[in-house]
Amino acid sequence: MSIYRKVLAGATTAALALGAAACGSSSHSSHSSSGGGNTVQIMVGGLDKQIYLPFMLAQRLGYYKAAGLNVVLSDEPAGVDAENQMLAGNVDGVGGFYDHNIDLQAKGKSTESVAQMLQAPGEVEMVRADEASTFTSAANFAGKKLGITDLGSSTDFITRALAVHAGVPVNRITPVAVQAGPTFIAAMQHKSIDAGMTTEPTITALEQKGLAKPVIDMRTAAGTRAALGGTYPATCVYFTTAYVNSHQANVQKLVNAYVKTLKWIQAHNGTQIADQMPTAYYTGVGKANYAKALDSEKGIYSPDGIMPADGPSTILQVLSSFSPDVKGHQIDLSKTYTNTFVQAAK
Repeated sequence: MSIYRKVLAGATTAALALGAAACGSSSHSSHSSSGGGNTVQIMVGGLDKQIYLPFMLAQRLGYYKAAGLNVVLSDEPAGVDAENQMLAGNVDGVGGFYDHNIDLQAKGKSTESVAQMLQAPGEVEMVRADEASTFTSAANFAGKKLGITDLGSSTDFITRALAVHAGVPVNRITPVAVQAGPTFIAAMQHKSIDAGMTTEPTITALEQKGLAKPVIDMRTAAGTRAALGGTYPATCVYFTTAYVNSHQANVQKLVNAYVKTLKWIQAHNGTQIADQMPTAYYTGVGKANYAKALDSEKGIYSPDGIMPADGPSTILQVLSSFSPDVKGHQIDLSKTYTNTFVQAAK
């Protein structure tokens, strides 16, 4: 069994000090879109991360209100915790990675993605600067402390998948839960981890500080295929199947807003997108660097919200390679996502 450790207590003081230096997520901070209409509560696994940008951007563009919805966004640094909040009935849906839907079905839960926002993970494995000369690929994972947001999160899934794909048994790696933003940076700074998986703008903050360098880059479809062997659709909005069936009108309105947002992203550059975002999202790295990062990884965003045809089967294969919860289980991929609402929005 892998050894799991949470490096939060030791990093807390440093993380607070770094708060002004990087855009961290504050758990459960709520952001409500103004206006009447039906309320939909969505918890996002790291609201200020660029991989989850469409959720806040839709609000800033007024698309929720235009759709007749009052969308309440809340923030949870780890996607697995957002998932648990939804299953407990505390929120309606989750902004998180699609892979959770397959994992949940294997555990007897019925959930489904209703709109696909990312066609690549946008994740980068960052190696600590003093380890960079000898840590050059996932083949070097053995015996290393690898930062993830939390146990059971998508960063946990992908880290294990990278290990297996590189021929490293998962019991030879040590995932360390360090969340994201300031706590991730603090873990690097205090050498609590040797490498770790994170996204923009944390990637840029780490490079600016000279703390870490990218070793595996999944900000492009080509990089993702090289790392994982296929298309790995990531960020989506998902609900329990029971919620989708009983709230179809609200789900359709929500998807309409996200399809408009994805089209808006395709028609604008990083600076124009950054202009729409809260200033706190780029305070740590600077607006120009935030916009530059957006331009460099703009290809991660889906142009239309449709699930890539080969995505679900690739993710099932990836999860089956290391997860005892998924391996050997009968998974009906058609029940883990639907394109119906996106097609109606188009």
